[in-house]
Amino acid sequence: MFLLVLLFTICTSHAQISGCTDPLSKNYNSLATINDGSCAYVSVKIRPKYSIKLNALLKETSSLIHSDSLLWTSNDNTETVLYGMNTKGVIQNKMQLKNVTNTDWEEISQDSDFIYIGDFGNNLTGNRKDLQILRIEKKSLNTEKQKIDTLSFSYSNQKDFKTNKANATNFDCEAFIVSGENIYLFTKQWKERKTSVYQIPKIPGKHIAQLKESYDVDGLVTSATFLPEKKLLVLAGYSRFLSPFVYLFYDYNGSDFFSGNKRKINISLPLHQVEGITTQDGLHYYLTNENFSRRPLINIPQQLHHFDLSAFLGNYLKQ
Repeated sequence: MFLLVLLFTICTSHAQISGCTDPLSKNYNSLATINDGSCAYVSVKIRPKYSIKLNALLKETSSLIHSDSLLWTSNDNTETVLYGMNTKGVIQNKMQLKNVTNTDWEEISQDSDFIYIGDFGNNLTGNRKDLQILRIEKKSLNTEKQKIDTLSFSYSNQKDFKTNKANATNFDCEAFIVSGENIYLFTKQWKERKTSVYQIPKIPGKHIAQLKESYDVDGLVTSATFLPEKKLLVLAGYSRFLSPFVYLFYDYNGSDFFSGNKRKINISLPLHQVEGITTQDGLHYYLTNENFSRRPLINIPQQLHHFDLSAFLGNYLKQ
């Protein structure tokens, strides 16, 4: 019996080979059966399929989701309205949220029952103590009595709440996703140019956001979109010189988003402050950028961009 167990163990260990399992990588191992997250990729830069100037009402668009055949966005710190637009950027619907404030709305996410709005922008002084996520019941949106709850939180490892100078903190956040029973926050680290993942339950109340892991994106993360059934997370952001990018994380283990493949795709849109990203199928993406002006030389209008990432994710998503 011992010999049989030993033989089975040896055979099993030989059958499992760790390595890079992505054929698109530089170091693909065709014999690998377990993705160890080691895949490396050539640097690429892509252009949008099209870009469309948005209505002046969306000058500070800061988020994006796809729901009920429309792309929904909001402005940061100016109003409490959700705007629904079609894929050509034309506003089709508006929803006024009642009895809420907008200190610094930076992201929208959703599940089957709720829309979540992240009022957690913290770049001005880095010491906000009123970080929160609004949870709006979808079926109550068009009623007189909107059902809106609050999830407030603080970061587990933020101990210093002294006032910082603007754009100098690692405790800013502009991206989050809802997955299962939890919310995962992805920070915008002005000092380190990394992103850290924090976790809170997706229920109203006061929470301590628990630090899970960090990853060096070499930039500032501003938005996230997520296909849980495909194990695909995409973060959008830009460099310190306003060169936008998307970061693809896929084929990871559980909620360890950085354990699988990690590929950065640079976007040929110089000086664009990308703020929102969404997808339905993992192949076709919509991004928005807010207005960026440094007169008299620079005036980048608010826009909607459409991208096709089939060349990078098509084979993976077909599996």
